[in-house]
Amino acid sequence: NRLASTLFIFIGVGLFAYIGFSFFIPRFTYQMNQLIETLHVYSLHDQLFKIEKEIYSFLPFFPLGELSKKVEDFISNQIINSFDSISILLSSIVSVIAILVIVPFITFFLLKDSRRILQGILQVMPNNYFEISYYILKKVNVQVGRFVRAWIFDAAFVGTFCGLGFYLIGIENALPLGVIAGLGHLVPYLGPILGGVPAIIISIIQFGDVSQIPYIILLMALVYTADNGFVQPFVFSKSVDMHPVIIILLIITGSQLFGILGMLLAVPTTAVIRTLLKEMYFAFKNYRIARL
Repeated sequence: NRLASTLFIFIGVGLFAYIGFSFFIPRFTYQMNQLIETLHVYSLHDQLFKIEKEIYSFLPFFPLGELSKKVEDFISNQIINSFDSISILLSSIVSVIAILVIVPFITFFLLKDSRRILQGILQVMPNNYFEISYYILKKVNVQVGRFVRAWIFDAAFVGTFCGLGFYLIGIENALPLGVIAGLGHLVPYLGPILGGVPAIIISIIQFGDVSQIPYIILLMALVYTADNGFVQPFVFSKSVDMHPVIIILLIITGSQLFGILGMLLAVPTTAVIRTLLKEMYFAFKNYRIARL
């Protein structure tokens, strides 16, 4: 029974999510609020001024106050505003209702009536192309599903091990920093920057010097070496089946044409188009042979 199976899946996922979120969400919100307070401009100014004085003792021509002013301006305009937006989003009742009610509601009916939806799409196709259309849609669905699962798994790997590494190094607020690193990894080539810069800023504020920066850089290098050398080849080899050089060229082209959105969508869009062309050629070729 498809309805019973769908209900069973939703109950299981709901229980798992409740147990996980009851621990994760309060802790994440608490550490995120701490992170926002830690990034206050005035506390950062004191630490940066200490670093500037150390540099000035070795380089007398170094202008005092210039570095701290530029960093403070950047944090005031970019980082703190970003964290404030995240905090507001997490505490918004409307967003919680949308996530906990609307999305599961839509997902439930997509799972329950997926066959009807597919049949509705196929009904608009001419009878002569029914089997071909079904075959192509099925192949595209499999291709997109594989890529999305691989993408999410890869980001979860980076976020988990970055967060664990930050914790072992002794950096406060390791949990939200790990989440930021995982989300930042979803943006090609900018992941190490988006994941490492917030951790470096927090370490300077926490320890009052740059002693932890080499450990953070080493951690990011180890995580991304493992990810690029072992995880990505294993995960993506069966999802898009493209040469790494082609993927790099696609990402560069997408960034030039459509910015960050182009970087994110270049590979899956190309994979879908390639699958469509390949399967359409195969289907029509065999269909024509069968007719002969």
